[in-house]
Amino acid sequence: MDKFLFKQIDNIGLVLFRAIFGFLITIEAFGAIATGWVKHTLVEPSFTFNFIGFEFLQQLQGPGMYYYFVIMGVFGIGVMLGFKYRFSMVAYALMWTGVYLMQKSSYNNHYYLMMLLCWIMALLPANRWFSVDARLNPEIKSPSMPRWALLVLILQVWIVYTYASVAKLYPDWLDASMAALLMEGKKHYWLIGDLLQQNWAHWVIAYTGIFFDLLIVPLMLWRRTRLLGFVISVFFHLFNSIVFQIGIFPYMSIAFALFFFSPEILQKRFLPKKKLYTGNAIIVPNYKGALIAVFGIYFAFQIGLPLRHWFFKDDVLWTEEGHRLSWRMMLRSKSGSLTVWVKNKADGERERYNYSELLGAKQQGSVTTKPDIMWQLAQEIKEIEAKKGRDVAVYMESSVRVNGGKFHPFTDPTVDLAAQEWHPFKHSEWILPSPKDYSKKPVKE
Repeated sequence: MDKFLFKQIDNIGLVLFRAIFGFLITIEAFGAIATGWVKHTLVEPSFTFNFIGFEFLQQLQGPGMYYYFVIMGVFGIGVMLGFKYRFSMVAYALMWTGVYLMQKSSYNNHYYLMMLLCWIMALLPANRWFSVDARLNPEIKSPSMPRWALLVLILQVWIVYTYASVAKLYPDWLDASMAALLMEGKKHYWLIGDLLQQNWAHWVIAYTGIFFDLLIVPLMLWRRTRLLGFVISVFFHLFNSIVFQIGIFPYMSIAFALFFFSPEILQKRFLPKKKLYTGNAIIVPNYKGALIAVFGIYFAFQIGLPLRHWFFKDDVLWTEEGHRLSWRMMLRSKSGSLTVWVKNKADGERERYNYSELLGAKQQGSVTTKPDIMWQLAQEIKEIEAKKGRDVAVYMESSVRVNGGKFHPFTDPTVDLAAQEWHPFKHSEWILPSPKDYSKKPVKE
């Protein structure tokens, strides 16, 4: 075990990834301001839908988030240059975690992965070479790192891709109808718009997604297929970048290749002046036990969390329970309608509530299909009305359709959601059971 985990190997892949990762997270921070993401997600709304239990993060919401993201971008530059690396990486990780947990209306798995990588990178010796820190303090300079530093990154990436592949094994993906639905909104794309509407293209997209996610890490691990895997990876992620416009994630994914290529190839291509490490020393640190325990617990959660939806009643595709933190990426299309009613408990008067004036555009889209956000809206409405001196019950009538299917009732309109408790690992009984074939498109007559 010691030889496997604590053998010293060359660190060129890690230091190059640190520089690229730092560049990308810097772009993420400043780009969020430039594109209006900060404005629309964290400034304009009167409140955000935080992860339940992190309500204290609401204190950050508002114009101050512009300064927050500027500071985060500065820390990103520190990571890229390897300047005050540990402090910069921990600070960015902490700030990005705050952003991630304080809003769910713009949730995606890429933000989650970025948060995990930030914390993992904060624990790794990624500034021992090709960094300002190593130049200013030659004592920390080293051409090597323990093998576990590489293994945790590869294992994290492998988990992401494997679960993403397995999650696609459901009827609407396997019959390519979900791929067709995803491509419907791309008709206007120059040059490729018409191509993306072809039936054969939908089948290629669907099954390429399954097999790429399942096989890319094994392809990259085996020397004989590594170059092929890299070429496929570049094409796959550039396609995703162009078609889905998902920010830095495709480029971060391409950079994962640095974990797999040999130090000799990386040195020749990128850092010819770097001294290659060939010592193969085994250095077991005093904190070995703590290190194994921390990563053992961490990866147990990483493997377990994506499986939790199997322990909920009904289908995650319908209920959304267990969907987040599970690498269920671009799997479905959902839309819904929502009517909110409030009843004054004092006189029994019932009236329709105009909730849309409380929410931004993205929040309005999320609240119509996601039960935890509906529940949070009910709590917010109850609190707003309490400030007016009214104790109200909050009822929601909603209908949802999945993957272009028919609309079906989603919530029990007789249940006061403001009076319900939220249990993150328990099914909410006010979510109506999924109808038969709810995700199937209606047959045209």
